[in-house]
Amino acid sequence: MVITGILITIVILFGFYYTNLPLFGKAPSGERLERIKKSPQYKNGKFENIHFTPTLTKGYSFMGILYNQFFKRVPNKTPKIEIPSIKTNLKEFNTNENIVVWFGHSSYFMQIDGKKFLIDPVFSGNASPIPNSIKAFKGSNDYQVADLPEIDFLIISHDHYDHLDYKTIIELKGKVKKIICGLGVGSHFEYWGYSPAIIIEKDWYETEILSDTITIHTTPARHFSGRGLTRNNTLWLSFVLQTSESKIFIGGDSGYDSHFSEIGKEHGPFDLAILENGQYNLAWEAIHLLPEHFIKAASELNAKRIFPVHSSKFALAQHNWDEPLSIVSDHHKKGNFNYTLITPKIGEAVLLDTPNQLFSEWWKS
Repeated sequence: MVITGILITIVILFGFYYTNLPLFGKAPSGERLERIKKSPQYKNGKFENIHFTPTLTKGYSFMGILYNQFFKRVPNKTPKIEIPSIKTNLKEFNTNENIVVWFGHSSYFMQIDGKKFLIDPVFSGNASPIPNSIKAFKGSNDYQVADLPEIDFLIISHDHYDHLDYKTIIELKGKVKKIICGLGVGSHFEYWGYSPAIIIEKDWYETEILSDTITIHTTPARHFSGRGLTRNNTLWLSFVLQTSESKIFIGGDSGYDSHFSEIGKEHGPFDLAILENGQYNLAWEAIHLLPEHFIKAASELNAKRIFPVHSSKFALAQHNWDEPLSIVSDHHKKGNFNYTLITPKIGEAVLLDTPNQLFSEWWKS
């Protein structure tokens, strides 16, 4: 009994020590917390979605999920060869070009009206606070902070490890002019040494003018947040990036709900919608889009082109690594949709002013 007690004490002390490492960030406090409490989305001591959102679908259990994650074999969960990619020089784009370059999962670079945006960058090669636990697929992590030009706006959809990467954020210090994120997320950035003067924290349904030609609107998503044991103390967002010539939807992470239709009606039509597709499971369908929900949301957003992301870099769910792109691509070819599906390789430049640009089904090779 004494030995058991000592072991339990050691585990508790180590857990306390580990969860207080800088990579876990810092919970909102002081004036930041007081602002959070005034948000219509903040209820009963935490942020809530528009509609009730269970973490797990009825009939599933946390222990069952853990068992499947560790012991259920998915033959093609990770690719057997390197992910094909293109190493585009991001520093040599003409300022007149409007471009998106995807880095795998939900990380991408955009140049719009001469301004440079970086969204949810994860370059550490790991999507978890536990080292080497969820590693990037071979070939999917060739881009690093050193490859980036100076960033005008760093956009963070929420504070999960596969969207807000501590190592990447530390390396970005000095290279970012402004940060746009949800309420409370700025606390992590301040803790990691960023100046409060460059952090713009937003609630849903707010607007920020970024330049003479660019405005960003914050819109809802159906998800959750948290980097430690506390959940939903920071806000998750989607975004509408609007210029005098175009509109882009930045979806972040989200399960299906009425907000897609509402965003499409209020802000559409979009020239491009970047929408999550991957790392889904029936067990957590409320917080990530299943393929059929992706197709429904894509139609409701009223966009000319849909770009599926949140795949092809990390295995966070029990499906084949290429399944997300295969399903939506095959379905799109058979259906009659009002949008074009675009599927660039990692690093391949998407030319926003070239609507007829073609892309290969690279995952089939």
